[in-house]
Amino acid sequence: MRTLAAGNKRRPAPPRGFTLMELLVVVALIAVATAGVSLSLRDSADSALERDAERLAALLETGRAQSRAQGVPVVWQTSNTGNTFEFAGLPPPGLPRTWLNGNTRAIPGSRVILGPEPLIEPQALALSNANAPGKSLWVVTDGLQPFKVQSTPDTTRGRP
Repeated sequence: MRTLAAGNKRRPAPPRGFTLMELLVVVALIAVATAGVSLSLRDSADSALERDAERLAALLETGRAQSRAQGVPVVWQTSNTGNTFEFAGLPPPGLPRTWLNGNTRAIPGSRVILGPEPLIEPQALALSNANAPGKSLWVVTDGLQPFKVQSTPDTTRGRP
């Protein structure tokens, strides 16, 4: 039974589903999130080269410390292709012999004498990536300070 009391009218049923605008906003948010995740997961050639250069600097310092501790000369040298290297003079198992990234290269035939003297001559090693030929990083030391990674071969950079 219908009455004439205020607020007693039938209300229309609420719409079902989503509006076009709501769907577009959700799709746009998903697209932005997907793009952000895919960009953060990419490993560029520059970051791979930087990671290998930092690792090489740490390995050279390790080889230098072992050379001094054992009193034997240790020589770091690359293969003829520059895609592998070795620490000659260390007893087995030695240190790693390969790059983390298969595209990292050093100049073939490069050599660094790591000791056993506490002071070595200034050294600079160039590393490059086969996929990014114009980009190179240098692992350098002035002979007294630890090896470090930089964008130039200047062995005096960073000294007071």
